Amino acid sequence: MYDRLKGFRDFYPKEMGSRRQMFDAMEETAARYGFREIETPRLERTQMYVDKSGEEIVDELYAFTDKGGREVTLTPELTPTVARMFVDRQQALSKPVKWVSTRPFWRYEQVQQGRFREFYQTNVDIFGSSEPEADAEILAFAADTLFGLGLTADDFEFRVSHRDILSGLLSAFDADVDTRDAIRAVDKRAKVEEVEYFGLLEDAGLSAAEAQQFDDLITAGDLDAIADFGGEELAAAVDNLRDVLAAADDFGAGDVCTLSLTTARGLDYYTGVVFECFDTTGEVSRAVFGGGRYDDLIEDFGGQPTPAVGVALGDATLQLLLERAEAWPEESLTTDYYVLQVGDTRGTAARVARDLRDRGNVVETDVAGRSFGAQMGYADSINASTVVIVGEQDLANGEVTVKDMASGEQTTAPVDEFPGALDAPTYDDFTE
Repeated sequence: MYDRLKGFRDFYPKEMGSRRQMFDAMEETAARYGFREIETPRLERTQMYVDKSGEEIVDELYAFTDKGGREVTLTPELTPTVARMFVDRQQALSKPVKWVSTRPFWRYEQVQQGRFREFYQTNVDIFGSSEPEADAEILAFAADTLFGLGLTADDFEFRVSHRDILSGLLSAFDADVDTRDAIRAVDKRAKVEEVEYFGLLEDAGLSAAEAQQFDDLITAGDLDAIADFGGEELAAAVDNLRDVLAAADDFGAGDVCTLSLTTARGLDYYTGVVFECFDTTGEVSRAVFGGGRYDDLIEDFGGQPTPAVGVALGDATLQLLLERAEAWPEESLTTDYYVLQVGDTRGTAARVARDLRDRGNVVETDVAGRSFGAQMGYADSINASTVVIVGEQDLANGEVTVKDMASGEQTTAPVDEFPGALDAPTYDDFTE
């Protein structure tokens, strides 16, 4: 007997039905916004992640040397991969480019609520537009996805921030500040004790008084005061954030957007507006998902300077939010028809099953030589809506029996006229 690996999950049919509804909702929303589906490799060169995040990232990867001597890793996220893909075809692609992908990822990290070592994400990205409308469309897509899954504006909020505001504030202090480390400290603000948080800011180069002043500014979120604190670059970042929030309001996502300059996002490649989705009740204790702008990444990958913005919706935390809001799709099997065979009727039963399937129905029939009672029990276990009984006596009379499983009522129908011209014949169609 083999144990499942820690941080990996099995999904049985009932669970997969609910998960498929969740992924379908995300992908259908993306399609309505004009995002085009792509597929990407599960393996990439490890160096791609080292270059972006430093050597320490290797400890969090499923990295190894392949049989050709190449250092490779199971992909921990999609953004570097789509950046690589965009650079490869940059000159031929019509801008803006809008891509969507749903697939698994792997990170070797501590397993906890909503975090696993293998997980699934739907990633949506826009390349080639620096306009606030591009950021707003990402926010609107994410909001519409959650609304489509049955959530309301009372269930979630997008905490919206701006990395250039954070870096601009840090640059305005008369100190030698490691901006990268300071922003990482902001990202940890809600996850560590206050003393540790301020210690991280001081380690990044701020004095104790500067660290307190910086925190006071981002906590208050007074954009006028922040714009006055720094120079033109900081004022421009404030204007950009205001423009994005205004566009998000026009696009229908304004009610779920909240200004939150203590939101930073941990990845270093973010450059402008960033956001994270949170459960408004706090029962889901961590960010459900997040996204933002990464305008420098394409150039870092050897391409022409290209603005980009995106979001990644993870399966585990999104399921937690849907369950908390009682919006998680019911975990059950659904079957339109079970074609039950009694005696030597396989040919007719197979024809009935094929005809029903050709009309787009979910149909099962016996493949195990079971008794009448066993077949009825199985039909009930798969939630068959209708059972079509093809028995030797029925066929001798030129009929099949049609049984409605919810009511238990049954009637007969001419075998040569079943399903006939009907796409989804039911008991009611033969009782008039």
